[in-house]
Amino acid sequence: MLTAFARAFKTPDLRKKLLFTLGIIVIYRLGTHIPIPGVSYKNVQVCVDQANSNQGLFGLVNMMSGGALLQITIFALGIMPYITASIILQLLTVVIPRLEALKKEGQAGTAKITQYTRYLTVALAILQGTGLVATARTGSLFSGCPVATEIVPDQSIFVTITMVITMTAGTACVMWLGELITDRGIGNGMSILMFISIAATFPSALWAIKKQGSLADGWIEFGTVIAVGLVMVGLVVFVEQAQRRIPVQYAKRMIGRRSYGGTSTYIPLKVNQAGIIPVIFASSLLYIPALVAQFAGGNSGWKQWIEANLTKGDHPIYIATYFLLIVFFAFFYVAISFNPEEVADNMKKYGGFIPGIRAGRPTAEYLSYVLNRITWPGSLYLGLIALVPTMALVGFGANQNFPFGGTSILIIVGVGLETVKQIESQLQQRNYEGFLR
Repeated sequence: MLTAFARAFKTPDLRKKLLFTLGIIVIYRLGTHIPIPGVSYKNVQVCVDQANSNQGLFGLVNMMSGGALLQITIFALGIMPYITASIILQLLTVVIPRLEALKKEGQAGTAKITQYTRYLTVALAILQGTGLVATARTGSLFSGCPVATEIVPDQSIFVTITMVITMTAGTACVMWLGELITDRGIGNGMSILMFISIAATFPSALWAIKKQGSLADGWIEFGTVIAVGLVMVGLVVFVEQAQRRIPVQYAKRMIGRRSYGGTSTYIPLKVNQAGIIPVIFASSLLYIPALVAQFAGGNSGWKQWIEANLTKGDHPIYIATYFLLIVFFAFFYVAISFNPEEVADNMKKYGGFIPGIRAGRPTAEYLSYVLNRITWPGSLYLGLIALVPTMALVGFGANQNFPFGGTSILIIVGVGLETVKQIESQLQQRNYEGFLR
């Protein structure tokens, strides 16, 4: 990997792309430290220092924003509204025929869906920004902080609208920066910004574990966490690269005096076909009961049960629910994103077949059978990886935003592998020697 980066910096056009990407990253990180108007920066810092920033309802969004959410900066919402909008559009493509037709139109249809994603991102940013401002005004953002209700000193309508507009504009700016990286830089811009946001929280989280440790002034716990992280990275790389290759043979056809087809290829089915999306779905769904309970008045029985069982990450009911939701959403997402019947029809149309399997319906049934078999280990792997922060919470007394937690490590390894592959492919295009020398 380091060799690929070194060779890329020696290539002028790739060096220009890498430097452009680094420049956008610097701008993005600067924006995560600029507070929005109407917020008392001093009171925010007091609450951030006292509170455990990895607990509460906003842990996942805070991690995705690189810690900017709890700082209430102009990039507080980060890239999360765009991710949510992309997932919603991807799910609606299966349900709405118009979106499905756009998807099949090629580049023009994809550009139209991207435009819809932008509109939905702005709408979600307004909604999430309003919720964040309302939570900050009531003091619920930092429960237990003595100055939590003084974070927004002026609670007039004008100031509130200004705060929401500023955060929405910040989200639109983040989306634009990500698209700039995609067009003129290296890799997928949104993924790169997500990678940077998560990686930015690593040093402080690791140092917090060292400070909380008691063995050898915390260095034993620190070293153990590093060792566990390296093992997890190796495991994630192994599983993310694992795939079941289903061989496909294309029949030879004679058209005039020329023969076409007769080639052999394969269909790569990844073990973790769903990626990080089931973990995000499960986390978001588990936040809903806690959010309802937090804003519900009174002290009813259902509210007490939710606060006792579904808000603490180390509670057995929370762990079991989280694990089962991840497994369910893994199968759900694979079912809507991969259509065996469509793949089988396309193969039959172009004269392809799986050796030993008849074309048409038997091929679709075989693909569905294989997909279900490899989704089981993939979903169980996702569930176990996502539970690492919970085990760290019990074992080390760490917080739920454990540095090598499931969501963060999956995103970092996935984006890192994809970026390195893109750099290597561009290097190969520029340094291709050919077969003849």
